[in-house]
Amino acid sequence: MSALHAQLHALAAHVRDPATHPGPPGIPERRLRVYRKLVRNTLATLLGGTFPVLRTTLGPRDWSALLERFLREHHSRTPLFPQLGREFTAFLANIEDPARPWLAELADYEWAELGLQLADATPPPHTPDADLLDGIPQLSPLAWPRAYRWPVQQIGPGFQPTTPPAQPTLLLLRRDEAGCVHFAQLSPLLYCLLERADGNTTHSSRALLLQLAAEAGQPDTAAVLREALPMLARLRQEGVLVWRAAGREE
Repeated sequence: MSALHAQLHALAAHVRDPATHPGPPGIPERRLRVYRKLVRNTLATLLGGTFPVLRTTLGPRDWSALLERFLREHHSRTPLFPQLGREFTAFLANIEDPARPWLAELADYEWAELGLQLADATPPPHTPDADLLDGIPQLSPLAWPRAYRWPVQQIGPGFQPTTPPAQPTLLLLRRDEAGCVHFAQLSPLLYCLLERADGNTTHSSRALLLQLAAEAGQPDTAAVLREALPMLARLRQEGVLVWRAAGREE
């Protein structure tokens, strides 16, 4: 390693964890202080804007402590500022906070909105007028179903649960043509349908619904299919699902 590289590595280690790593020789403390402050202010601005609920729920002291720990312990895999939120959620997924067991899920919930806005994806090839029941539904990459143990959409400074509810929180994030992200709560049936439509290339809506009806012990399959039609039409209108005609390659 060249002398310059060694100095840069020493500077980076010091900025991340000044209590453990001294600054490189020859750099005055006042300049090191500027680097440390610049990095921390940038980190606080970027992550504070991405995770406003998490920041206000933790409060200034615990939020700053969490950012310090992230800076000290996590080695990011991307140099891109917009992806820093994803790095933060990955970091939180691997730490335990007994006082706030919902921490990682709340972060994922907040990050998902920005992540979906940044997603560079388009719906797969499909048939706009395919039959809703006999066509093959596919989940759009601009629709993200999420399942959480905790009611993440309710957590905030005034509500910090310590015991998860009996039922999971099932949510859908979708991005519309204008780029706006919408949130909706899902029923267990709809969540399972969207999960099975993700990457689906062979099963019709009818087949998927009949599978779900059998698993739920619903004997009146005709009623299940009849009641599902308005839901399928809405999912197509909102761009959550797209359909390919059965037996047709797009």
